[in-house]
Amino acid sequence: MEETEKEEVIKKCTEMLEEMMSDITVPRNIRKSLGMMKNKLLDSGESLAIRAAAVISELEELNSNPNIPSHARTALWSVVSNLETISVEE
Repeated sequence: MEETEKEEVIKKCTEMLEEMMSDITVPRNIRKSLGMMKNKLLDSGESLAIRAAAVISELEELNSNPNIPSHARTALWSVVSNLETISVEE
């Protein structure tokens, strides 16, 4: 996977996170966590693989939260699967 394709995956994932952050049915604490994950993805101080792996770990932990709505849980797993393509490639 080329660098530009990886950047596209990051862009797509951040858009998905932003969409969940604007969903008022998602609890505030979860939206706050999603915002921090989005910022971590956009932090260019580390490699894409490290950023993706860190956010995957946090998303998996967040998915165990019983307060998260089922539609948001499904969207989180979609973000995880997209990010896994980056961390596996490097």
